[in-house]
Amino acid sequence: MTEPSSLTQARCSAIEYLSRREHASLELRNKLTRKGFESSVIDCVLIQLRVDKLLSDERFVESYVRSRTHKGYGPLRIQHELQKRGIGREMLTHMLDSNDAAWIACARMARQKRFGADLPQNRREVGKQFRFLQNRGFTGYQIQVALSPEESD
Repeated sequence: MTEPSSLTQARCSAIEYLSRREHASLELRNKLTRKGFESSVIDCVLIQLRVDKLLSDERFVESYVRSRTHKGYGPLRIQHELQKRGIGREMLTHMLDSNDAAWIACARMARQKRFGADLPQNRREVGKQFRFLQNRGFTGYQIQVALSPEESD
C-alpha cells in the first residue's frame, strides 16, 4: 500500500512539471523516478493525471510538433525526437504526416533563413544546403522541391 503523503508529493511534483510545459508520459515518469518516487506511486499519479486531463500525450505531440516546426525542423527529425520521448509510431503516423505540402514550405523557409533568398548556383552550394535540410529532418523530395525555383501560378 502506498502512503497518501508520497502520492500527494508525487502529484504536486508532476503538476509543477506540467505547469512549465507539456510532457510526454515517459518524460514525466523519468522525472518522478529521478526524484525518488516508487514505481507504484508514479503509476497511480500518471493514471490520475490522465483522468483529470492534465496529462495528454496527444497534446504533448501537438505542442512539440508546432514548436519544432516553427524552429525549422522537418518531419523525420521530429518523429525521431518524439520516439525517443516514448511516443508510439501509431500516434506519430496520425499526428505527423510527412506528405503534407506544408513541410515543403517549412523546408523553404529554413533554407532561406540560413542561406538567404537566392537559390544555390553550383553543386557545392546545392550539396551544402541539401545536407543542412537533411540534417534538419526533411525528406529527399521535400529538399529537392525546396531547392528548386517556386513555380508561379
